[in-house]
Amino acid sequence: MKSKKVIIAITGASGAIYAKILLDKLKILTSQVQEVGVIMSDNAKDVWRYELEDSSYENIGFKFYDKNDFMAPFASGSAQFDTMIVIPCSMGTLGRIASGLSDDLLTRAADVILKERRRLILVARETPLNLIHINNMKTITEAGGIICPAVPSFYHKPSTITQLAETVVNRVLDLAGFENVSQRWGEA
Repeated sequence: MKSKKVIIAITGASGAIYAKILLDKLKILTSQVQEVGVIMSDNAKDVWRYELEDSSYENIGFKFYDKNDFMAPFASGSAQFDTMIVIPCSMGTLGRIASGLSDDLLTRAADVILKERRRLILVARETPLNLIHINNMKTITEAGGIICPAVPSFYHKPSTITQLAETVVNRVLDLAGFENVSQRWGEA
């Protein structure tokens, strides 16, 4: 399997645990990862500190890019990043991507991924949804993106919040094409 170049974008939506678990799992999947670039909004940092009660994102071990760094390699399709995962993805970010706005590095990178016909996965974190949200999700889906709501599964009988959140992250890793070690439906 060819190793992947991945962009991880973290927005200020609730659900920092999803981003933390994903970044931790990517560190384990080193043979499948060539490069990881991380974009994190200011609100995402605030939410991370509030929800996880730490600043561990500062020591995650991947290169961080400022939200206004349009010189980041993945601001251009020539850098050939395979996949972009926005986790969690706020409805504001989803709407800007759906509208084709490229007003910061996150939305520019998503625009590049879509125009190059690569894999964009948005882990939407909102409920309930209004018609604007649904139409924006439809637009992204029609453009080739994947909407993966942060909806955990229960058939593996998770006993902790982390195990519950892992059910979403494992699904995201599957969608991104990683050979993950997660238990699948019907497996003992």
